[in-house]
Amino acid sequence: MTSTGLGLAAVNDAAKAVALRRMKRLATSLLVLFAAIFAVAFALQHSYPWLEYVRAAAEGGMVGALADWFAVTALFKHPMGLKIPHTAIIPRKKDQIGESLGQFVQENFLSGDVVDTKLRELDVSRGVGTWLAKEASATRVVQEVSTVARAVLEVLDDRDILALLESLAKKHMLAPEWSSTLGRIMHRVVIDGHHKPAVDLLAERAGQWVDANRQMIVSLVAERSPSWVPAVVDTLLGEKLHREMQKFVRAVRENPHHSMRLSIDVWLEKFATDMQSDEEMIAKVEALKHSLLGDAQLRDLAATSWSSIKAALIDAMENPESELRKSMIAAIIELGGRLRDDVQLASKVNGWVSTAVRYVVENYRGQITSLITDTVARWDGKETSEKIELQVGRDLQFIRINGTVVGSLAGLVIFTVANALLR
Repeated sequence: MTSTGLGLAAVNDAAKAVALRRMKRLATSLLVLFAAIFAVAFALQHSYPWLEYVRAAAEGGMVGALADWFAVTALFKHPMGLKIPHTAIIPRKKDQIGESLGQFVQENFLSGDVVDTKLRELDVSRGVGTWLAKEASATRVVQEVSTVARAVLEVLDDRDILALLESLAKKHMLAPEWSSTLGRIMHRVVIDGHHKPAVDLLAERAGQWVDANRQMIVSLVAERSPSWVPAVVDTLLGEKLHREMQKFVRAVRENPHHSMRLSIDVWLEKFATDMQSDEEMIAKVEALKHSLLGDAQLRDLAATSWSSIKAALIDAMENPESELRKSMIAAIIELGGRLRDDVQLASKVNGWVSTAVRYVVENYRGQITSLITDTVARWDGKETSEKIELQVGRDLQFIRINGTVVGSLAGLVIFTVANALLR
């Protein structure tokens, strides 16, 4: 229980204690009043015969008040400190009371039939759906979830998370053999023609490079030609080579059935086949994988990934305007609407809830009721008596008041009838 809850409980207990004391004073004052009336009436009844009726009524009221005072007091303690048998019932029998209360709760509240009936009356799905469909409710749910998630992220040890991510990466990235899988994927890509856009892009970029580097091509031809060849010939050869390269790249780019494209298809298909069946190729691919994803690289990848994910999540949770929170709110509102309006879904959810609660009740009701019996068993007898008296003592004081009034009326009636019959 939180400090706020404890504070409210203390305030409530203090208020109940004040009300209990007030009712005790009232009941006792009524007893004193009837005693005073009895004393006056008893002293003057010979002078004023009608006071005999007042005396009889006061006498009956005193007897009723004392009897009910004894009965009420005997529940919680020994009257006037006298250890009279069958008094201080609650302190002496607190364990039996706890067991009886636990048994009562188990038999009457924690049975499968009772739970099913109550859940059908509640219609959990519709009630929860109606609440979740409200934007304020969905926002509150997301706020609570965000608070819990952020607390979990802050509590988690980054070293443990990194070790876990590294272990998972080794298990699912390094341990499996990639070559065959990549080969099958590449083979399917080539068969379906999904590689052709990449070839188109490569041809386009090659054409752009050739167009932009005419002078470099001419210079390369001049640098590599024999020294005895005239410079003008080198220039002509370079220009010719540049034009032929432009024509070739343009043809590859424009003709989907160009021999260059077909040779690329054949090479890729063979490469995909070798990745699946050629032992040497498989070994090379695996070696490349391990060189790219060694221990150090995996550790860096895990650290970078976790840091990025954690920072992104915390930022999204702290920012009410983040897309993540808006999406979560929208999803919860949509779910609430479906739970409220979709009869079939609501029926399924109610069935799941009923099954889950029934399972918990049937398998753990003993542990649930033991909470009551164990808690009462740990209480001190005096403490138990005080707790119960604080809760119901004020109402029990009405018994004393009623006993005083009823005893008074009974005494008056008895005296009147006796006088009527015997005189």
